[in-house]
Amino acid sequence: MSDSLGLDVLDRDECLALLATSDLGRLVYTSQAMPAVQPVRFVLSGDSVLCRVPARSALFAGVFDSVVAFTVDSFAPGLASGWFVTVVGRASYVPDDDLSGPSPSWWVPTQNERAIRIPIESISGRRIPVTHRCVIR
Repeated sequence: MSDSLGLDVLDRDECLALLATSDLGRLVYTSQAMPAVQPVRFVLSGDSVLCRVPARSALFAGVFDSVVAFTVDSFAPGLASGWFVTVVGRASYVPDDDLSGPSPSWWVPTQNERAIRIPIESISGRRIPVTHRCVIR
């Protein structure tokens, strides 16, 4: 199925599969009543996105117990192909003791960072359809 812009609409399973292929996304939150975006490393854990943020930062203050958006994308040069996925959920602090399972090498707890969980309450995604172009030589 395509949307009104001609982009392929991705279902939930496709969105989750694409999220699992990346470890860098953008966290969209509110800071001092203004929209803000911050790139963060993340892991997909079940039906949640987990990331680490500086403990005493506008980012942590802005996401703690707030509805946030989280987006991940991948595009080829010239936008010949690509996709994007957006998650919406209420972010919450997660003590490191409550986290389990395998973690990537960069997921090392420090005193200066806090783990944030974003439950996937809503997820959507789009893919640029592959177009076949006729090349005249």
